[in-house]
Amino acid sequence: MAKILYEVKQNQNEHNAAFGKWYAQIKSLETLNTRKLAQHISEHGSIYTPDVVYGVLEKFRSCLIEMLLESKKVKIEGLGTFYTTLENQKNGALKKEDFNVNKHLKALHIRFLPEQTTEENISSREFLKKAEFINIDSFLKSEEDSLTPDPSPTDEGSENQGGNSGGSAGFETGN
Repeated sequence: MAKILYEVKQNQNEHNAAFGKWYAQIKSLETLNTRKLAQHISEHGSIYTPDVVYGVLEKFRSCLIEMLLESKKVKIEGLGTFYTTLENQKNGALKKEDFNVNKHLKALHIRFLPEQTTEENISSREFLKKAEFINIDSFLKSEEDSLTPDPSPTDEGSENQGGNSGGSAGFETGN
């Protein structure tokens, strides 16, 4: 099961009704760039080298943008659909014939809608069910504990000369 790290943070916005309350916030370990993603994909039993995978991902990116700019939606089965939306200026045109793209449009956005078919559903609520959540404080504590040697319970010392035989990083508990 996927492991999602989070931290609990207090709302510090005094103008918000939730001021002072505590909420979970995702804690990302890293952002994979295209090269790192290509390397990761190629290591998953792929016959393609990281450079080939990188080339395909770069072509995907450029073609995705091209198709979106041609008013097409792009659906990637099992993942979701990319599409565009418009953001208008606050004061729209008074009449239809007065509308001017340069004057009344503020931005063109790329949006993403996760797959929602029964077998590949990664919509928000279904995606939530597929993950195990681990509090970053518990994760860091278990990492710290695994680096701190345990003293001998009898204070007689130990014949253990060190080494690392693995062990739990706290993932199994879900804390």
